[in-house]
Amino acid sequence: MRLAKRMGSISPSLTLSISAKAKAMKAAGESVVNFGVGEPDFPTPEHIVDAAKEALDRGQTKYTPSAGLLELRRAVCSKFRRDNGLEYEPSQIIVSNGAKHSIFNVCFALLDEGDEVIIPAPYWLTYPEVVKVCGAVPVIVKASKKTGFKLTPEQLKAAITPKTKLFIFNSPCNPTGAVYSEEEVRALAAVCEEAGIFVLSDEIYEKLVYTQVKPFSMAACSERMKDLTITVNGLSKTYAMTGWRIGYLAAPQDIAKAIDSFQSHATSNPNSIAQYAAIKALSSPEASVEEMVARFARRRLAMIERISDMQGVYCVIPEGAFYAMLVVSGTYGKRFGSREIKDSVDFSDVLLDAAKVAVVPGKAFGADDCVRISYSLSMKDMLEGLDRIDDFVMSLQ
Repeated sequence: MRLAKRMGSISPSLTLSISAKAKAMKAAGESVVNFGVGEPDFPTPEHIVDAAKEALDRGQTKYTPSAGLLELRRAVCSKFRRDNGLEYEPSQIIVSNGAKHSIFNVCFALLDEGDEVIIPAPYWLTYPEVVKVCGAVPVIVKASKKTGFKLTPEQLKAAITPKTKLFIFNSPCNPTGAVYSEEEVRALAAVCEEAGIFVLSDEIYEKLVYTQVKPFSMAACSERMKDLTITVNGLSKTYAMTGWRIGYLAAPQDIAKAIDSFQSHATSNPNSIAQYAAIKALSSPEASVEEMVARFARRRLAMIERISDMQGVYCVIPEGAFYAMLVVSGTYGKRFGSREIKDSVDFSDVLLDAAKVAVVPGKAFGADDCVRISYSLSMKDMLEGLDRIDDFVMSLQ
């Protein structure tokens, strides 16, 4: 066998063919509306870009400590203190090449062969793949539309077995936009404390919230929970810095030390120039963030209003991030010409061909009755795309 067995555990991306087709159609001059985008459509704020330029001019292009610049880790500590009421030492912070890298680091450091990891569905499609690569077993627990796609403490408790090592928690959530209240987070934390399981709390979308429900950090529930929680965050979503690849985690001292050791061999360190830009982002006033959130909020309301007028599809109203799950199972069994729609992959494929609209099949997120749409595109394009979806659904026989 040429490849390691672990490579066979990775599922191919269900979105790859549709994404490639959408790009090819655009390149050919066709008018494609792309709802699959997973990044802010705003430029990185100018003061952050300027900080990177200044770092280049100063020649700050050498290796940094493997865990990241001390000044940046101090800035991350200040962020946790300011935003989350959490106290960490710089030695508990690991800066990595994006939050996705941080998630891999956590799983690699904690999981042994056969360990079970509870993942609520709908889930970000990378979670199960990372777990499998690390030799562990994803345990998928489906959250209900009735709860706004939020896992209940009862569901979590029922899923725990003697093999459970980790619970992956994401609020605000990709792909659903669900935001757990402080009360809901504390209820889940109580289950984890009782069972003594670790929590990977992915808080990358924490600033992108549009209702009165505000995110609450799992690690802030108690000192015991802080010792069981590894919090992952980053700059990609909040500061429109997806390509800069700076994420970070906060962990108990022993876990952080192990991750630092591993990362020193895996990547040496995160990009030095991006780290200096990150220091500026975390230590500056957030006027640009507030403006971005306000624009997302306007799009979200317009999206919800437009979808509410549609027949045959509906969305579970999102409270955060910049995604919504559009429930399209009412179209299954119907046809567009000779093509029957049987699942979310069929819906996405036919929609792209017929209406030139790209969405992400919910099957990739463990929710085959839905497709994910993003409102991280202009208001004009978003409304045009929703009109096309409406026309497409109404044309089905």
